Formats: sequence, structure tokens, C-alpha cells
Amino acid sequence: MDSYTHNSIPEHGHGHVLQQVEKVLHMTSGVEENSYSHNSALQKTVISKVRPVLEGTVRALYSKENFPRYFSVADLGCSSGPNTLIVTYEMIDAIVGLCRETGHSPPELTVFLNDLPSNDFNTDFKLLPDFYAMLKKEKGNDVGPCFIAGMPGSFYGRLFPSKSLDFVHSSYSVHWLSKVPQGINNNKGNIYMGKTSPHNVFEAYLEQFQSDFSLLLRSRADEIKLGGQMILTFIGRSIKDPTSRDCCLVLELLAKCLLDMAAEGLIQEADIDTFNLPHYSPFIEEVKTIVEKEGSFVIDRLETFEVNLDGNDNEENKNYVFDKFKCGQNVSRCYRAISESLLADHFGEAIIDDLFERFAERIGEHLSMEKTKNFNILISMERK
Repeated sequence: MDSYTHNSIPEHGHGHVLQQVEKVLHMTSGVEENSYSHNSALQKTVISKVRPVLEGTVRALYSKENFPRYFSVADLGCSSGPNTLIVTYEMIDAIVGLCRETGHSPPELTVFLNDLPSNDFNTDFKLLPDFYAMLKKEKGNDVGPCFIAGMPGSFYGRLFPSKSLDFVHSSYSVHWLSKVPQGINNNKGNIYMGKTSPHNVFEAYLEQFQSDFSLLLRSRADEIKLGGQMILTFIGRSIKDPTSRDCCLVLELLAKCLLDMAAEGLIQEADIDTFNLPHYSPFIEEVKTIVEKEGSFVIDRLETFEVNLDGNDNEENKNYVFDKFKCGQNVSRCYRAISESLLADHFGEAIIDDLFERFAERIGEHLSMEKTKNFNILISMERK
């Protein structure tokens, strides 16, 4: 049964509007049923879509740098669980393949796994012994020494020594902002940009993204060697209008679940009004403008692609059959794994199970009528 009643509305709406994102935000840790480890099929699908670009970029960069003895890489927003080392493996695979083809000795490889300090790095580190053993078994002497380390901290700021990195990668992290935009206390009944949001809310979210993304570029420009590369993949939207369905529909459904709970007296509506997600889904032209204005990088590729909202509904899963209940659960658990830390901090742990059961029902109902996709932006850049 629920751990709260109609008579005991949780006293959790801290009213700090989640300004301390760096201290609070993390994907749900551990390896339990609701953990990010178990609910990141969508993110895995996105990584697999980007693999050809990643491998091509790493091969071209490594040969362009004339097969250096040392090669340093950073993965920003690595999170925790099985997806964390997929990108590292793909980079090693590309370099080993190139060295085999050309007869060059493999480099010593340093990989920095970066995320916020509250990330479950312990789960990642526990994967390393098996990962190193697999590399040795698969690649033998064709792989050079590989050193993988954690680097906690926000990527909206400096993380590494000057000119120390050859390559930077990030998947599904840059849509998270450094903080909730300021001056959006009038965004009543919404937890993000929505159809009913006042105009100033859209402006505030865009300004926060412009500020954060510029800072990310400036920080990496100091850390990446001249000619080095950076690939970023993140959630975007298909049209300029910030109320587009692929931008805010899913989070509007989550907001409706919270409003239902407030109507039933389970939470206070005032707490919903003071909660906004530190997240932004940019339009592709916004991204291009910021990169060009900041001026440290040349864009090699800037493209978009879509993936199904249910990460289990992908090209590899040939046996996938739509089931409203199961699909709703899949999507709800995915969203829970990425947003639970923020929601629990503001509304309290007690509401989380109920909230995401309601969300699973709403999202399953929605997907039974309309197949919804996540719209993604991929940008590959070279340090000038």
C-alpha cells in the first residue's frame, strides 16, 4: 500500500526550485528493478545509432595525428551500468582495427569517465575487471595499455588539464542544464516548457541553454588539443516552436499525473508550481548558432535522427510486439531512472511509486494511439 494517506500530504516542496542540480541530479543507482542500469535501453539504442560516426571519427583522428603513442579520451555524462563502457569499447575497437590494418603499434589509452559527483561510480568501477579481461581475451596483444578513471564534476566548467584530450564524447547528457532557469515562477501547472507556459518561460530556458552550452564549448576548447574532435548526442526538437509534440508531450503527461495527485490531496499543487526540470531540447539551428558564435570549433557533421520512445522497440529486437501495459512500464521506468532523484528531492520519496504507476498507464494509453519518437541531435566538431 501507499506509504502516505490523504491526511498526510508530504511536507517536501522545498521551494528551492532545484537550483543545486549538481548536488541532486543522478541516474537511479544500483542494479535493482528501477535502477538506470536496468532501464537504459533507449540510451543504448541511441549509442548504437551513433556508432558509425564515432568509429569513423576516431579512426580519422588517430591516423591524422600520425598514430600517437598516447591517446586520451573523455566520456561526459557517462552515468552508470552496462552502457557506460560501450563507447569506450567502440573507440578501442576502432583504434585496434586501424592499427591491425596499418601495422602500427597500439597506443596507451587513457579514458576518463565523467559525471556529476552523485553518480554511481562504484557500479562503473565494479565493471572494470571484467572489461579489461574481455579486452585481453578479444584483442590480445593488439590492444595497448588501457587506463580508465573516474572524473566527477560538472562538464559546465573545466575538468581536465589544458590541451590534454584528443577526443571527447557525450551521449544523452547535454540536454541537462546546469540549473533550473531563473524567473519562471509563473510556469503554473507545468514541470517544463508546455503549451500553457508563458512566453518568458521559453525565453528563460533558451537563455539557460545558450549560457550552459557556450560554457561547455569554452571549457572543452581549453582541454582538447588543436585538431582534436568532440561528438555530442542529445535530445532535441524537430521544429523551432518549443511547444512541439516531440519537445514537451511526454513531460506534459508526467505533469498531468502530478496534477491528478494534487487533486486527490496526495501532494500540494503549490509544490508542482515551484518544480521545473533543468532540461532543454534545442532546435538544431539554436545549436549551430551557439557553436558558430563561441568560435572554438568547426562543425563537421550536424544531423538529426529519431528513436522509438520505448527503447525495447528497436531494429535489433525483431521479436518486439506492442503491448500497452508493458510498453507503458518500459517508458515509465526509463523516465523514473533519469528523473527520480530530482522528483524525490522536491516532493519526497513517498510519492514516487504511485506517480510512475500513473505515468505508465498514461504513456501506455498514449502510445496505443500514437507511436511517439525521441528526436535527437548529433554534432561532430573539430577544435580549431
